Amino acid sequence: MELLRIENLSKVYGKGENQVTALDNISLTVEKGEFVAIIGSSGSGKSTLLHIIGGVDVPTYGKVFLDGQDVYAQKSEKLAIFRRRQVGLIYQFYNLIPTLNVVENITLPVLMDKREASPERLEELLGLLGLAGRRTHLPNQLSGGQQQRVSIGRALMNAPAVMLADEPTGNLDSATGQEIINLLKLSNKKYGQTLIVVTHDENIALQADRIIGISDGKISRDERVR
Repeated sequence: MELLRIENLSKVYGKGENQVTALDNISLTVEKGEFVAIIGSSGSGKSTLLHIIGGVDVPTYGKVFLDGQDVYAQKSEKLAIFRRRQVGLIYQFYNLIPTLNVVENITLPVLMDKREASPERLEELLGLLGLAGRRTHLPNQLSGGQQQRVSIGRALMNAPAVMLADEPTGNLDSATGQEIINLLKLSNKKYGQTLIVVTHDENIALQADRIIGISDGKISRDERVR
C-alpha cells in the first residue's frame, strides 16, 4: 500500500549566477511499512529531499503526497499541525530542548497540540528506549546515545505516518550508532512505521529494505535489498 508519492519534485536555491539546483525532477513512491535508506555524497540533495518530505522545506516545483494528503496544498497553520502529527523527525544533533527533561522532551509534540499525552504510550516508549530510569534527567545529563533515544521517543510519541531520520548516527560512535539503527528498525517492525533514513554509511543502508541513491539532485540508484 502506497504511503508516500513524490511527483516531479525540484528544489532551486538562489537566482542567476548563484542559482543551485538541489533536487532535479525527482519522482518516487514509498510503501507503507517500508524501510528506505537514502544515500549520496555531501551536497547531493539527500537531506533536502528528506526535509521536503517532512514539510520542513518547500519545493520549487512538484508535489508530495503523504497518506493521500497533498502536503503543500495546505496552508501554513495546517501544514504545521500535519507535520507534528504525521511526521517524526530525527536529526544528527538531537535538537532537544535543554531546559526540558526526558519526559517533557518526548511528550512535547503532543503538548504543542494542546492534547494530553497518553501515559500508556509514554511508558511503552520509555521502556522500549531504555529510558525508564532517566525520565527526569535533562539533556546535558545524558550521553549522546541516550539523547538520540529521547529524540526517537519524541518522533514516535504521536505515532506518525512516517519517520524521517537525517544522519541519525553521524554524531555517535559506531557501536552506539548501531544501537540507534536497531531501535529504528524495531520501531519499523513493532509499530509498522514507514522509515526513511538519510545516511552516507553503506553498512547502514544495507540494513534497509530498499536503497535510493541521490547524485547531483537526481535519483541515480533505486534497488531493493530484501
